[in-house]
Amino acid sequence: MDWNHLLSARRLGHVGAEEVTPARSPFQKDWDRIVFSSAFRRLQDKTQVHSLPASDYVRTRLTHSLEVSSVGRSLGAAVGENIVQRHKLRPGLSAAEFGHILAAACLTHDIGNPPFGHFGEETIRAWFAGPGRSLLEPLDPRQRADLLGFEGNAQGFRIVARLQNWRDTGGLRLTAATLASFAKYPFDSLAGQTKRKFGFFAAEADLFAEVAAETGLLPRAGGGWQRHPLAWLVEAADDICYRVVDLEDGYKLGRIAFAEAEPLLRQLVHRGPPRYREIDDEPRRIAYLRAKAIGQLIDDVAALFLDHEPSIMAGTFTGGVLAETRAWPVLEQVFALTRANVFQTVERIAREREGAQILTALLETTTSAFLAREQGGPLPPDFPEDVPADASRYDWLLAVTDYISGMTDTYAQASYRKLVEAGSTAGRTT
Repeated sequence: MDWNHLLSARRLGHVGAEEVTPARSPFQKDWDRIVFSSAFRRLQDKTQVHSLPASDYVRTRLTHSLEVSSVGRSLGAAVGENIVQRHKLRPGLSAAEFGHILAAACLTHDIGNPPFGHFGEETIRAWFAGPGRSLLEPLDPRQRADLLGFEGNAQGFRIVARLQNWRDTGGLRLTAATLASFAKYPFDSLAGQTKRKFGFFAAEADLFAEVAAETGLLPRAGGGWQRHPLAWLVEAADDICYRVVDLEDGYKLGRIAFAEAEPLLRQLVHRGPPRYREIDDEPRRIAYLRAKAIGQLIDDVAALFLDHEPSIMAGTFTGGVLAETRAWPVLEQVFALTRANVFQTVERIAREREGAQILTALLETTTSAFLAREQGGPLPPDFPEDVPADASRYDWLLAVTDYISGMTDTYAQASYRKLVEAGSTAGRTT
């Protein structure tokens, strides 16, 4: 792969590329477009780890995405300075542009997640594999695989490349460099079945092929393409944030003791923090160590990325950049601690059951309405109005998942309550 192509500033839906200028480059504009999109705003009310937590301190999907974007920007600037020196890049491509691309790509990394976090994805998959299975009979194998393996990453690409703003002509019209960096799984649902992860639905296959061609991604054995090199850093930025930050959130919620969190964070900081002893407040100590740990991990990941750049550019690198750092064994201990004390709690399991009940009811009601319209009936006014009456089964099923996955946790709960109230009213009048 060639960095001059990988950093393409051509926008999806446009013919030519924008000029990269230091004042406000196309990649900076990508970040702005994402921030002002309605899909990004909805992340403020979508589960990160904790659904509607009692503490205002705990991260939401929105604050997590902003933090990942910040880490991504730092990683991009760190590797970009070296890459600019190693390779002869076209004018305008400075170290800062690497940071802008990664900041924008990281900002969108969770934009396709449905309500109730990753459990929401699992609920949608389970519904299509069970009660909704018969609806998939007219679909071709790839279309069926899209819904049976419903994936927030593919939904995210659909949102930014099609659904937001300029429908069917490029979505937010982000640059090819940002879109390719966003794609941690640059292959479709059939190619991704072994990992249960994929990056785009059949409906957006042509759009992703355009992005891959523009950036010069390498073909992948088994279908799809190798990752854009910066996608490795998007993944690393996400992993850094959720592993370190989940530990801090667990402490703030009172589920992890200071005596458990503090030693782990100190191990992630190679040198003793110079001002640490001046802090006599435990919450501030944890916050200080969290910041220092993230800074150290940024340095470690940037160094390893540069060491592995030849194999990454050749498409032969495997594993993960963060997993190659010396901090990885400690991060695995952090994950084990948070999994036991934060993820696998009675409260969280109860919330997941509630979320499954809500999404299952919404899927049943919405698909029944569209199926009735397919057979000549009207569509209720609360349902998506921009789906043509002659839409194919696959297209209107995607419209259903667009509608439901686009909901916030609160809106999904309110929609479910309306269904329950409507059912109660109908029962009383019959």
